Amino acid sequence: MVNCPLENDEDDISFNEEAVYNDDASSSIVDTGNINANTRDALAEIRREASDIYNRLHSIEEDTIFVETVAKSYPDLPLLPNLRCGAWYTNPDIATAVPAYFKSTDGHFSNWSFNLRRPNLHLLPLIAERNVDSTRAGKEIPDALSKTVPIWCAVVNRALRIRYPETRATDWDDKLYTPPASVSAQEYSQIALRIDKWADDLSKSSYDLPNLVRPLRPLWITPATSNFPVVDALSCFPIICVSASKQISEGLERRSSGFSYIQGSADDHEAWGMGLTPDLFWRFRDELLITPRSRLPDLISTLITTSATRLGRQATSISKLGGRLLLCANADVAGKTSLARISLSPFQTQAGKKGRHHFLSTVLPQSTAFVQACLAKDQRVCASCDSGNDIAAGIVLVALQLFFDEDGEYCGEKKGRMESPYAPGVDHFGSSGG
Repeated sequence: MVNCPLENDEDDISFNEEAVYNDDASSSIVDTGNINANTRDALAEIRREASDIYNRLHSIEEDTIFVETVAKSYPDLPLLPNLRCGAWYTNPDIATAVPAYFKSTDGHFSNWSFNLRRPNLHLLPLIAERNVDSTRAGKEIPDALSKTVPIWCAVVNRALRIRYPETRATDWDDKLYTPPASVSAQEYSQIALRIDKWADDLSKSSYDLPNLVRPLRPLWITPATSNFPVVDALSCFPIICVSASKQISEGLERRSSGFSYIQGSADDHEAWGMGLTPDLFWRFRDELLITPRSRLPDLISTLITTSATRLGRQATSISKLGGRLLLCANADVAGKTSLARISLSPFQTQAGKKGRHHFLSTVLPQSTAFVQACLAKDQRVCASCDSGNDIAAGIVLVALQLFFDEDGEYCGEKKGRMESPYAPGVDHFGSSGG
């Protein structure tokens, strides 16, 4: 174990002389240059181990065992992964197909929010639920579970009181609940002051709110939890938030089985995953975990290539639009198709601020202009990207807003705002109208 916190660097070790003497009888000389070099080497080793995909996958596997233990303790409650990294920890064989999307940024200090763009109201029909997530080193529970979910519960409870006052009992509990060890009293009070405003906004929105018979109540489970909460006797619908990763002070721990455990291993998988996704991990879990470290990158490359060659799966059609807009992954559209197609490559949708700027300033205007031109000729349009549920979904959503009314009827030029013709930069696979 490298006994050196990640926060330290060479500036934390200072000496008045280039070499100093110990107080022991031998008066041996301590070379500070070597100390600094050793510190740098230790930090470099920690960084190398933290980015090692072998360590990451085996750490995730250790966490999934804990999640499955929790699932067995609540067999009557559905298991929902909290996207994005929660999907790595939840076995699709026991999890529901409906994920949650509570962002940690909505719970960050001074950035607390109930975001009406991602209200997670699709979860309410499931009510009794668990959310699985993980956190990086330094926190026992991620902000998504310690603050974003509690905010969501309190806001929904109060919005229900406003929307259905005649059916709310006097003991309807719409209090904000947070884990005391993760949220200070000062932060709690600042969040609590904002709940009424968010609840009022939600109650006045056009969202459907089911008339729940009991309020929502968040509860928390971590690997350090000695006794799991008993939910049978609660007068509420329990929202059991599972933080999958064990909290460790150094960010990683060496295991006797030959890997270093990393807290929150699934976080930011684009940086370490070599293209591996939660879906591929679970499909090839056993093979990935028995593969030696040296052969793992080649196996992952093979799995990704093999997965990308599958063809012929049907695109998802937006039924309310009469099938005029469709969405799929790049690999899911057969080579010969009657659809006009926008195919977005990773090069055109690179990550980071530069990638977002390029998408908004170039790719999106070109794509929507292409969609408008095709719709005007009564062609159906399919947008695709690598995953089928990322950037292509954004293009379809914008096109829906620009060119269709609330009843799904095509409005054409009346709503369209993109006047420039589409240009090279987006792969246009056009053909005769379908």
